[in-house]
Amino acid sequence: MDDDVRARRTAFVEAHAEEIYDELTAGRTRYLRIDELVRAAALAFPGLVPSEEQMAAERSRPQAEKEGREIDQGIFLRGILRAPKAGPHLLDAMLRPTARALRLLPEFAETGVLQLEAVRLERRDGVAYLTLCRDDCLNAEDAQQVDDMETAVDLVLLDPSVRVGLLRGGVMSHPRYVGRRVFCAGINLKKLSSGDIPLVDFLLRREMGYLQKIFRGLLTDGSWQSRLTDKPWMAAVDSFAIGGGTQLLLVFDHVLAASDAYLSLPAAKEGIIPGASNFRLSRIAGPRVARQVILGGRRLQAGEPDAKSIVDEVVPPAEMDEAIDHALARLDGEAVVANRRMLNLAEEPPEEFRRYLAEFALQQALRIYGADVIGKVDGFAVGSR
Repeated sequence: MDDDVRARRTAFVEAHAEEIYDELTAGRTRYLRIDELVRAAALAFPGLVPSEEQMAAERSRPQAEKEGREIDQGIFLRGILRAPKAGPHLLDAMLRPTARALRLLPEFAETGVLQLEAVRLERRDGVAYLTLCRDDCLNAEDAQQVDDMETAVDLVLLDPSVRVGLLRGGVMSHPRYVGRRVFCAGINLKKLSSGDIPLVDFLLRREMGYLQKIFRGLLTDGSWQSRLTDKPWMAAVDSFAIGGGTQLLLVFDHVLAASDAYLSLPAAKEGIIPGASNFRLSRIAGPRVARQVILGGRRLQAGEPDAKSIVDEVVPPAEMDEAIDHALARLDGEAVVANRRMLNLAEEPPEEFRRYLAEFALQQALRIYGADVIGKVDGFAVGSR
């Protein structure tokens, strides 16, 4: 597409973002999720973002054969997120419970068990156990996993009988790790190559949806005390946390890892941006370690000194279950919720996150259509995760 056309589109959205958003949301009285917002914009402002027909055609093609129309969605969402009124309202829209979770809540409240394709959710003694169960692909992430995770996180936060959430990988059937637990292998490169990793419904929904809900909480009618319902969260890492798996760890209150586990963010290898890790990892691990991990592809063993800023506790694999129980008991304290809320507010003010995410919306869109990325993921997709 002509750069001049995109330059004009960028200037138009930046100049009129508030008016556009107000029209689409009836003066910010309606909460539209990002997928709903881009569809509404396509109808109300033809040519501003791709139409549904154009996006349907894009979805039918492998990544290398797409026309890159998601870049125009990135231009639009960057402009909206940058706007002082529209941006915060859109982030709030993404913090509201999904319709799917509200539909499943009565069943989960009654049974305490929910089996989704990518996640199993079970409530026991005030703890919600979320188990990643894509055993055939080492819990590699795709749009289904994002949808299931957001549903599960919503249910944890909506259920008043849950006090603490735990995320752990399940036992694998993959030949290389059969019978072993694995946390997460990151983005599913086969799905990226085939064109099934969308900007809006995966790359942006993941950051603005369930990761933000884990970190900041669920926006409900709530009470006068807080607009958000938030709870402490723990992650238990077996084997490895690659890419998106390590990104996840940066929003948890307590991270436990097996001593033989490792962490990595292979962004330089894959050619894309590792979500909000560029925003968080420098603060958490320091700028030099962040550059070594993100730019240089450095792998961190769970027990090495530079991993201590990400991993709170390391134990032998055989002691993981016992260590999980002890850590959950520590998180289940009267003052934990209030203190984590204040820590998160100090560490990651919503306005700073919004500014990062606005630029991420466009830069990630550009990256997934880079010639280097196309070449790399096509190679990784052969016999890869």
